[in-house]
Amino acid sequence: MPSSATSDNGFLPTDIVAAAGRLDGVAVRTPILEAHLLNARIGGRLLIKAEPLQHTGSFKFRGAYNRISQIPDEERGHGVVAYSSGNHAQGVAAAARLFGIPATIIMPADAPAIKRANTEAYGATVITYDRYREVRETIGERLAAETGATLVRPYDDHGIMAGQGTVGLEATQQLDAAPDAVLCCCGGGGLIAGVSTAVKAAWPDCPVYAVEPAGFDDTARSLAAGAIVPNDGSARSICDALLAAQPGNLTFAVNRQTLAGGLVVTDDEVRHAMAIAFETLKLVVEPGGAVALAAALSGKIETADRTILIIASGGNADPALFAEALEAGARR
Repeated sequence: MPSSATSDNGFLPTDIVAAAGRLDGVAVRTPILEAHLLNARIGGRLLIKAEPLQHTGSFKFRGAYNRISQIPDEERGHGVVAYSSGNHAQGVAAAARLFGIPATIIMPADAPAIKRANTEAYGATVITYDRYREVRETIGERLAAETGATLVRPYDDHGIMAGQGTVGLEATQQLDAAPDAVLCCCGGGGLIAGVSTAVKAAWPDCPVYAVEPAGFDDTARSLAAGAIVPNDGSARSICDALLAAQPGNLTFAVNRQTLAGGLVVTDDEVRHAMAIAFETLKLVVEPGGAVALAAALSGKIETADRTILIIASGGNADPALFAEALEAGARR
Protein backbone atom coordinates (compact mmCIF):
# COMPACT_ATOMS: atom_id res chain seq x y z
CA MET A 1 0.00 0.00 0.00
CA PRO A 2 1.53 3.35 -0.99
CA SER A 3 2.61 5.24 2.10
CA SER A 4 2.21 8.54 0.29
CA ALA A 5 -1.57 8.23 -0.13
CA THR A 6 -3.38 11.22 1.32
CA SER A 7 -6.92 12.11 2.27
CA ASP A 8 -8.85 15.17 3.34
CA ASN A 9 -11.20 13.19 5.61
CA GLY A 10 -8.63 12.49 8.32
CA PHE A 11 -8.46 8.76 7.61
CA LEU A 12 -5.34 7.39 5.91
CA PRO A 13 -4.20 4.11 4.36
CA THR A 14 -1.27 4.25 6.79
CA ASP A 15 -3.80 3.97 9.65
CA ILE A 16 -4.78 0.59 8.24
CA VAL A 17 -1.16 -0.52 7.90
CA ALA A 18 -0.59 0.39 11.55
CA ALA A 19 -3.69 -1.58 12.55
CA ALA A 20 -2.41 -4.58 10.62
CA GLY A 21 0.76 -4.44 12.68
CA ARG A 22 -1.23 -4.53 15.93
CA LEU A 23 -3.36 -7.41 14.66
CA ASP A 24 -0.44 -9.45 13.33
CA GLY A 25 -0.45 -12.82 15.07
CA VAL A 26 -3.74 -12.00 16.81
CA ALA A 27 -6.41 -11.86 14.09
CA VAL A 28 -6.93 -14.63 11.55
CA ARG A 29 -5.64 -13.86 8.07
CA THR A 30 -8.82 -15.14 6.46
CA PRO A 31 -8.68 -16.94 3.11
CA ILE A 32 -10.17 -15.94 -0.21
CA LEU A 33 -12.39 -18.78 -1.42
CA GLU A 34 -13.48 -19.68 -4.93
CA ALA A 35 -15.79 -22.41 -6.21
CA HIS A 36 -16.28 -23.63 -9.78
CA LEU A 37 -20.02 -24.17 -9.28
CA LEU A 38 -20.42 -20.63 -7.95
CA ASN A 39 -18.49 -19.16 -10.87
CA ALA A 40 -20.58 -21.18 -13.32
CA ARG A 41 -23.74 -19.57 -11.92
CA ILE A 42 -22.63 -16.06 -12.79
CA GLY A 43 -20.43 -16.64 -15.82
CA GLY A 44 -17.41 -15.03 -14.20
CA ARG A 45 -15.28 -15.34 -11.08
CA LEU A 46 -16.39 -14.61 -7.54
CA LEU A 47 -13.62 -14.39 -4.97
CA ILE A 48 -14.98 -14.62 -1.43
CA LYS A 49 -13.05 -13.06 1.45
CA ALA A 50 -14.25 -15.36 4.23
CA GLU A 51 -14.59 -13.30 7.41
CA PRO A 52 -16.95 -15.88 9.00
CA LEU A 53 -13.66 -17.69 9.72
CA GLN A 54 -12.37 -14.73 11.78
CA HIS A 55 -12.28 -14.84 15.60
CA THR A 56 -15.84 -14.39 16.94
CA GLY A 57 -17.20 -15.21 13.48
CA SER A 58 -16.92 -11.78 11.89
CA PHE A 59 -14.64 -8.93 10.85
CA LYS A 60 -15.66 -6.98 13.94
CA PHE A 61 -12.89 -8.50 16.04
CA ARG A 62 -10.34 -6.61 13.95
CA GLY A 63 -11.65 -3.14 14.69
CA ALA A 64 -12.45 -3.87 18.32
CA TYR A 65 -8.94 -5.17 19.03
CA ASN A 66 -7.28 -2.30 17.21
CA ARG A 67 -9.32 0.30 19.11
CA ILE A 68 -8.99 -1.30 22.54
CA SER A 69 -5.25 -1.81 22.10
CA GLN A 70 -4.89 1.97 21.97
CA ILE A 71 -6.65 2.72 25.26
CA PRO A 72 -4.03 4.15 27.67
CA ASP A 73 -3.00 1.74 30.43
CA GLU A 74 -4.23 4.08 33.16
CA GLU A 75 -7.75 4.08 31.68
CA ARG A 76 -8.18 0.37 31.05
CA GLY A 77 -9.28 -0.45 34.57
CA HIS A 78 -12.51 1.48 34.01
CA GLY A 79 -13.47 -0.99 31.30
CA VAL A 80 -15.19 -0.51 27.97
CA VAL A 81 -18.79 0.06 26.91
CA ALA A 82 -20.14 -0.79 23.47
CA TYR A 83 -23.49 -1.01 21.74
CA SER A 84 -24.16 -3.60 19.07
CA SER A 85 -26.68 -5.98 17.53
CA GLY A 86 -24.19 -8.77 18.08
CA ASN A 87 -21.03 -8.93 15.97
CA HIS A 88 -19.36 -5.80 17.37
CA ALA A 89 -20.54 -7.01 20.78
CA GLN A 90 -18.67 -10.26 20.39
CA GLY A 91 -15.61 -8.57 18.93
CA VAL A 92 -15.39 -6.10 21.82
CA ALA A 93 -16.03 -8.79 24.41
CA ALA A 94 -13.32 -11.05 22.98
CA ALA A 95 -10.78 -8.25 22.58
CA ALA A 96 -11.47 -6.87 26.06
CA ARG A 97 -10.96 -10.33 27.51
CA LEU A 98 -7.55 -10.59 25.83
CA PHE A 99 -6.54 -7.31 27.49
CA GLY A 100 -8.11 -8.21 30.85
CA ILE A 101 -10.57 -5.31 30.58
CA PRO A 102 -14.20 -5.54 31.82
CA ALA A 103 -16.78 -5.01 29.07
CA THR A 104 -20.42 -3.94 29.17
CA ILE A 105 -22.38 -4.41 25.96
CA ILE A 106 -25.72 -2.79 25.12
CA MET A 107 -27.64 -5.13 22.80
CA PRO A 108 -31.15 -4.94 21.29
CA ALA A 109 -33.59 -7.24 23.02
CA ASP A 110 -34.33 -8.94 19.69
CA ALA A 111 -30.69 -9.69 18.85
CA PRO A 112 -30.09 -13.30 17.73
CA ALA A 113 -29.77 -15.50 20.81
CA ILE A 114 -26.50 -16.99 19.54
CA LYS A 115 -24.90 -13.55 19.42
CA ARG A 116 -25.93 -12.66 22.96
CA ALA A 117 -24.85 -16.07 24.29
CA ASN A 118 -21.44 -15.77 22.67
CA THR A 119 -20.98 -12.22 23.95
CA GLU A 120 -21.68 -13.37 27.50
CA ALA A 121 -19.43 -16.40 27.02
CA TYR A 122 -16.52 -14.03 26.38
CA GLY A 123 -17.16 -12.54 29.82
CA ALA A 124 -19.06 -9.38 28.95
CA THR A 125 -22.07 -8.03 30.83
CA VAL A 126 -25.04 -7.57 28.50
CA ILE A 127 -27.70 -4.86 28.92
CA THR A 128 -30.68 -5.01 26.55
CA TYR A 129 -32.76 -2.22 25.04
CA ASP A 130 -35.67 -1.78 22.60
CA ARG A 131 -34.10 -0.85 19.28
CA TYR A 132 -37.35 0.75 18.06
CA ARG A 133 -38.05 2.89 21.13
CA GLU A 134 -34.70 3.60 22.76
CA VAL A 135 -31.49 5.18 21.47
CA ARG A 136 -28.49 2.95 22.10
CA GLU A 137 -26.01 5.79 21.64
CA THR A 138 -27.63 7.69 24.51
CA ILE A 139 -27.51 4.65 26.77
CA GLY A 140 -23.88 4.00 25.92
CA GLU A 141 -22.77 7.57 26.48
CA ARG A 142 -24.56 7.68 29.83
CA LEU A 143 -22.95 4.45 31.05
CA ALA A 144 -19.51 5.56 29.92
CA ALA A 145 -19.92 8.89 31.72
CA GLU A 146 -21.12 7.20 34.91
CA THR A 147 -18.35 4.58 35.05
CA GLY A 148 -15.43 6.26 33.34
CA ALA A 149 -15.35 3.42 30.79
CA THR A 150 -14.12 3.94 27.24
CA LEU A 151 -16.95 3.95 24.71
CA VAL A 152 -16.00 1.69 21.78
CA ARG A 153 -18.32 2.70 18.96
CA PRO A 154 -19.23 0.10 16.32
CA TYR A 155 -18.18 2.10 13.26
CA ASP A 156 -17.84 5.88 13.66
CA ASP A 157 -14.28 5.79 14.99
CA HIS A 158 -11.03 5.90 13.04
CA GLY A 159 -9.51 3.15 15.19
CA ILE A 160 -12.43 0.86 14.40
CA MET A 161 -12.36 1.77 10.71
CA ALA A 162 -8.62 1.09 10.49
CA GLY A 163 -8.98 -2.34 12.06
CA GLN A 164 -11.81 -3.25 9.70
CA GLY A 165 -9.75 -1.95 6.81
CA THR A 166 -7.26 -4.77 7.32
CA VAL A 167 -9.82 -6.98 5.56
CA GLY A 168 -9.23 -4.97 2.39
CA LEU A 169 -5.49 -4.68 2.95
CA GLU A 170 -5.18 -8.46 3.21
CA ALA A 171 -7.21 -8.94 0.04
CA THR A 172 -4.91 -6.62 -1.91
CA GLN A 173 -1.97 -8.69 -0.70
CA GLN A 174 -3.61 -12.03 -1.45
CA LEU A 175 -4.63 -11.28 -5.05
CA ASP A 176 -2.17 -11.04 -7.93
CA ALA A 177 -4.24 -8.42 -9.75
CA ALA A 178 -7.08 -6.03 -9.13
CA PRO A 179 -10.59 -7.45 -9.56
CA ASP A 180 -13.11 -5.71 -11.77
CA ALA A 181 -15.08 -4.61 -8.70
CA VAL A 182 -15.35 -5.09 -4.95
CA LEU A 183 -18.70 -5.61 -3.20
CA CYS A 184 -18.95 -5.11 0.55
CA CYS A 185 -21.82 -4.95 3.00
CA CYS A 186 -22.64 -1.63 4.64
CA GLY A 187 -24.46 -0.82 7.86
CA GLY A 188 -22.94 2.17 9.62
CA GLY A 189 -20.12 2.10 7.08
CA GLY A 190 -17.02 1.24 9.13
CA LEU A 191 -16.04 -1.91 7.25
CA ILE A 192 -16.53 -0.50 3.79
CA ALA A 193 -14.78 2.75 4.72
CA GLY A 194 -11.73 0.76 5.73
CA VAL A 195 -11.93 -1.72 2.85
CA SER A 196 -12.45 0.96 0.21
CA THR A 197 -9.57 3.03 1.55
CA ALA A 198 -7.23 0.04 1.39
CA VAL A 199 -8.49 -1.02 -2.04
CA LYS A 200 -8.22 2.43 -3.60
CA ALA A 201 -4.69 2.85 -2.23
CA ALA A 202 -3.57 -0.36 -3.94
CA TRP A 203 -5.89 -0.32 -6.97
CA PRO A 204 -6.98 3.29 -7.65
CA ASP A 205 -9.19 2.34 -10.61
CA CYS A 206 -11.04 -0.53 -8.90
CA PRO A 207 -14.67 0.40 -8.11
CA VAL A 208 -16.00 -0.47 -4.65
CA TYR A 209 -19.75 -0.75 -4.06
CA ALA A 210 -21.71 -0.69 -0.83
CA VAL A 211 -24.41 -3.35 -0.58
CA GLU A 212 -27.35 -2.87 1.76
CA PRO A 213 -30.69 -4.54 2.51
CA ALA A 214 -33.84 -2.98 1.08
CA GLY A 215 -35.23 -0.39 3.48
CA PHE A 216 -31.79 0.19 4.98
CA ASP A 217 -30.09 1.59 1.89
CA ASP A 218 -29.16 4.82 3.65
CA THR A 219 -25.63 4.86 2.28
CA ALA A 220 -26.85 4.38 -1.31
CA ARG A 221 -29.36 7.20 -0.90
CA SER A 222 -26.85 9.40 0.92
CA LEU A 223 -24.28 8.92 -1.85
CA ALA A 224 -26.90 9.91 -4.42
CA ALA A 225 -27.97 12.96 -2.39
CA GLY A 226 -24.47 14.05 -1.43
CA ALA A 227 -25.50 14.26 2.22
CA ILE A 228 -26.52 11.90 5.00
CA VAL A 229 -30.07 10.60 4.58
CA PRO A 230 -31.51 8.44 7.40
CA ASN A 231 -33.62 5.32 7.04
CA ASP A 232 -37.35 5.13 7.61
CA GLY A 233 -37.82 3.98 11.19
CA SER A 234 -40.54 1.53 10.14
CA ALA A 235 -38.21 -0.49 7.89
CA ARG A 236 -37.49 -4.13 8.77
CA SER A 237 -34.98 -6.71 7.50
CA ILE A 238 -33.51 -10.07 8.48
CA CYS A 239 -30.05 -8.48 8.13
CA ASP A 240 -29.76 -7.62 11.83
CA ALA A 241 -26.09 -6.61 11.50
CA LEU A 242 -26.90 -3.85 9.00
CA LEU A 243 -29.75 -1.94 10.64
CA ALA A 244 -28.00 1.34 11.45
CA ALA A 245 -30.33 4.34 11.42
CA GLN A 246 -28.05 6.29 9.08
CA PRO A 247 -24.41 6.44 7.94
CA GLY A 248 -21.82 7.52 10.48
CA ASN A 249 -20.40 11.01 10.13
CA LEU A 250 -16.81 9.80 9.93
CA THR A 251 -17.60 6.81 7.76
CA PHE A 252 -19.66 8.79 5.26
CA ALA A 253 -16.90 11.38 4.94
CA VAL A 254 -14.70 8.54 3.68
CA ASN A 255 -17.29 6.60 1.70
CA ARG A 256 -18.50 9.57 -0.32
CA GLN A 257 -14.93 9.86 -1.65
CA THR A 258 -14.10 6.19 -2.17
CA LEU A 259 -17.30 4.41 -3.26
CA ALA A 260 -18.59 3.97 -6.80
CA GLY A 261 -22.18 3.63 -5.59
CA GLY A 262 -24.63 1.54 -3.61
CA LEU A 263 -26.51 -1.66 -4.43
CA VAL A 264 -29.66 -2.91 -2.71
CA VAL A 265 -30.86 -6.49 -2.13
CA THR A 266 -34.05 -8.00 -0.76
CA ASP A 267 -34.32 -10.41 2.15
CA ASP A 268 -35.28 -13.21 -0.27
CA GLU A 269 -32.14 -12.55 -2.30
CA VAL A 270 -30.13 -12.70 0.92
CA ARG A 271 -31.66 -16.02 1.91
CA HIS A 272 -30.78 -17.40 -1.50
CA ALA A 273 -27.18 -16.21 -1.16
CA MET A 274 -26.87 -17.82 2.27
CA ALA A 275 -28.00 -21.12 0.79
CA ILE A 276 -25.66 -20.84 -2.19
CA ALA A 277 -22.68 -20.01 0.03
CA PHE A 278 -23.37 -23.12 2.09
CA GLU A 279 -23.96 -25.29 -0.97
CA THR A 280 -20.95 -24.22 -3.03
CA LEU A 281 -18.40 -22.97 -0.49
CA LYS A 282 -19.49 -24.94 2.60
CA LEU A 283 -19.48 -21.58 4.37
CA VAL A 284 -22.04 -20.42 6.92
CA VAL A 285 -22.81 -16.75 6.24
CA GLU A 286 -25.29 -14.72 8.25
CA PRO A 287 -27.82 -12.44 6.49
CA GLY A 288 -25.81 -9.21 6.82
CA GLY A 289 -22.69 -11.05 5.75
CA ALA A 290 -24.38 -12.41 2.64
CA VAL A 291 -25.65 -9.19 1.05
CA ALA A 292 -22.59 -8.69 -1.17
CA LEU A 293 -22.89 -12.21 -2.54
CA ALA A 294 -26.62 -11.66 -2.95
CA ALA A 295 -25.95 -8.60 -5.11
CA ALA A 296 -23.69 -10.59 -7.43
CA LEU A 297 -26.05 -13.56 -7.67
CA SER A 298 -29.13 -11.41 -8.32
CA GLY A 299 -27.56 -9.42 -11.15
CA LYS A 300 -27.21 -6.10 -9.33
CA ILE A 301 -23.80 -5.80 -10.99
CA GLU A 302 -22.44 -7.24 -14.24
CA THR A 303 -20.55 -10.47 -13.53
CA ALA A 304 -20.16 -12.15 -16.93
CA ASP A 305 -16.48 -12.55 -17.82
CA ARG A 306 -15.52 -10.39 -14.84
CA THR A 307 -13.78 -11.01 -11.52
CA ILE A 308 -15.62 -9.69 -8.47
CA LEU A 309 -14.22 -9.64 -4.94
CA ILE A 310 -16.96 -10.31 -2.39
CA ILE A 311 -16.53 -9.49 1.29
CA ALA A 312 -18.48 -12.11 3.27
CA SER A 313 -18.40 -10.25 6.55
CA GLY A 314 -19.75 -12.65 9.17
CA GLY A 315 -21.17 -16.07 9.94
CA ASN A 316 -23.10 -15.66 13.19
CA ALA A 317 -26.37 -16.87 11.76
CA ASP A 318 -29.36 -17.63 13.95
CA PRO A 319 -29.84 -21.42 13.57
CA ALA A 320 -33.57 -21.23 12.84
CA LEU A 321 -33.13 -18.45 10.29
CA PHE A 322 -30.25 -20.29 8.67
CA ALA A 323 -32.34 -23.45 8.35
CA GLU A 324 -35.11 -21.35 6.81
CA ALA A 325 -32.63 -19.91 4.31
CA LEU A 326 -31.38 -23.37 3.32
CA GLU A 327 -34.94 -24.58 2.83
CA ALA A 328 -35.83 -21.52 0.76
CA GLY A 329 -32.67 -21.98 -1.31
CA ALA A 330 -33.52 -25.61 -2.01
CA ARG A 331 -36.87 -24.51 -3.52
CA ARG A 332 -35.32 -22.04 -5.99
